[in-house]
Amino acid sequence: MTVLITGGTRGIGAATALRLARDGHDLVLGYASDDAAAEQARLAVEDAGVRCVVVRADLTEPEAVDRLFSVATEHGPLTGVVNNAGATLHLGPLAQTPPEVIAATVDLNLTAALLVARAAVRALGTSYGGSGGVLVNISSGAATLGSPGEYVQYAAAKAGVDALTVGLAQEVAGDGIRVVGVAPGIVRTTIHADAGEPGRVERVGPLVPLGRAGEPHEIADAVAWLMSDEASYITGTTLRVAGGR
Repeated sequence: MTVLITGGTRGIGAATALRLARDGHDLVLGYASDDAAAEQARLAVEDAGVRCVVVRADLTEPEAVDRLFSVATEHGPLTGVVNNAGATLHLGPLAQTPPEVIAATVDLNLTAALLVARAAVRALGTSYGGSGGVLVNISSGAATLGSPGEYVQYAAAKAGVDALTVGLAQEVAGDGIRVVGVAPGIVRTTIHADAGEPGRVERVGPLVPLGRAGEPHEIADAVAWLMSDEASYITGTTLRVAGGR
């Protein structure tokens, strides 16, 4: 069993890699640029007793997506893909967000997700020679909240990911593929510092009904369950893991 995770070496992706490693899955982890984090993630996964390969790839480039999947399939037939790579990139009202930041946000969080989903179908689908499997699209609670004043463009892109999950699940059900989503709320990762507000978790976490931010492993557990046989009759839906918000 080999699972490909995009954005698999930090935050939710790295936690998911460790969780799936404990379930016995070999891993291929895509990442954008942080070589040190990639090496750390690879070692941690291998310490769990499974094989792990890390691949640096810019998923906004179709050729890089194809190369990532080519490397992944060299290490055995894929049984699952976690479509996780994403970033908010910016914090602020839409009117004050530069057009190039809007374009980059949509490219990474929606266009790249579509490209990865396309490649996943071609790798997993029985009509393409695959043996079936599960595609998990990582969305965001922002997709329904809209994130006013912070990153409307990110929320809009993630709403597109939710639509991808619904439509693609119906399109490929006969190909042996389940397509599901997970929508995290505020989670303690570096995504907030990367966007310019390191203290965002402390600011927003207490506003969640459960009174705190989520931890990456809590999202990873949801992903692992959806990929398991226990969720064999679930497709075309997104599970919200957002502390009630």
